[in-house]
Amino acid sequence: MRHHANYYPAKGRVILHVDMNAFYCSVHTAEEPDKYQGKPTAVAGSVELRKGIVVTSSYEARNRGVKTGMLVREALQKCPNLILISPDFYLYKQYSMAFMNIAYSYTPMLQATSIDECYLDITGSSQFGTPPQIAEQLQQRIWDELHLPCSIGIAPNKLLAKMASDMKKPKGISILRIRDMPKLLWDKPCGQLFGVGGKTSAKLVDMGIRTIGQLAAADEARLTARFGVMGSWLKQAANGIDHSPVEIDREVSKSIGHTTTLPADIQARDDIRRVMLNLSDQVCRRLRRQKLIAQTIQITIRTPDMKTITRSKSLAVPTETADEVYREACALYDRHWGDRAPVRLLGVSLQNLQPKEEAALQMDLFDYSRQPVKEQLNEVMDKLRDKFGESAILTAGMLGNDPSVLIRNHKIRGTSLQKDRVILPSMEE
Repeated sequence: MRHHANYYPAKGRVILHVDMNAFYCSVHTAEEPDKYQGKPTAVAGSVELRKGIVVTSSYEARNRGVKTGMLVREALQKCPNLILISPDFYLYKQYSMAFMNIAYSYTPMLQATSIDECYLDITGSSQFGTPPQIAEQLQQRIWDELHLPCSIGIAPNKLLAKMASDMKKPKGISILRIRDMPKLLWDKPCGQLFGVGGKTSAKLVDMGIRTIGQLAAADEARLTARFGVMGSWLKQAANGIDHSPVEIDREVSKSIGHTTTLPADIQARDDIRRVMLNLSDQVCRRLRRQKLIAQTIQITIRTPDMKTITRSKSLAVPTETADEVYREACALYDRHWGDRAPVRLLGVSLQNLQPKEEAALQMDLFDYSRQPVKEQLNEVMDKLRDKFGESAILTAGMLGNDPSVLIRNHKIRGTSLQKDRVILPSMEE
């Protein structure tokens, strides 16, 4: 799917709604694909007694008639080979934080509305591409890094973004503009308008208003006489108008992380360290951009058979510097994994975050003397990347062992900085 750049007016808002598909079931499939991939599953309470309620079901189960809210007994009648799974809300929370952190890397304007949904205001995120390109990148990263499917709606407001994300499931990307309302939605029942429940829909039918188009054309005074303030909202919503802002969710900033699914399984120490160096550099750049420092470093390791482990360490002194994060990440890897087996995915995340200006760094004398130099170097590096792109600054450790790469790239020649790169010494030196 390819898109043109001029999908939206330059001054208009651009909102994404990210909706994870069959989230609970998808999480269990991501954790244990051998048991659940491609099979009808349902998360339900009281699985043993078969008296529980289906909380959610996989698309394979839905295709056989299993629905949310259905009794487990009835679900098993519809689908005798249904696999029932007890809920694990701690696991769901971990995956929820992970996918929202991926989303957060595109904009700090994020509002989580539930464990498996969020709005993103990407009006100021054009450095990542056009809105459709951002949606495609985000969807692909969530799949590559977490093995979770999601649908994304793109629109000029939250209402239409939410409705757009429901148009294609699973793994769809849909665009819904205000001018699309008459053609796509006005012939639909009022109950299909997000925010209109069964009772409101029934009252509208009593008024002779059956479709969204009829609601869009209805007399506002008549609507407010019946519904009060909500009457005005109903008419605006039917016309695709919604001015509500994306309300920033500060909780997301409790963790900043990045993972990468490797193009091939790796095991060699040098290869592992090169990946860890890149990941540490990326997460620390995001940390500094938000003016935060981190107390805890966590690594994620996933094997070719999709087993995942995480290990973490809290530092005596919080940090914002990539070389410190890199050293601790490598130490965690060596201590808990070593060269026991190849790995498919690696990740580095920073936790226990706090605003830099509010934190008193308890540095010893050696660190105190070096800290201003570190901060000045970080500041210069960040400014160069902001201006010339992420690849403007590399460390030797990121490039491998080919010395010709360093020779080709080590010079800065005025405006040619976009073509050439600044190479810093390896962080291991």
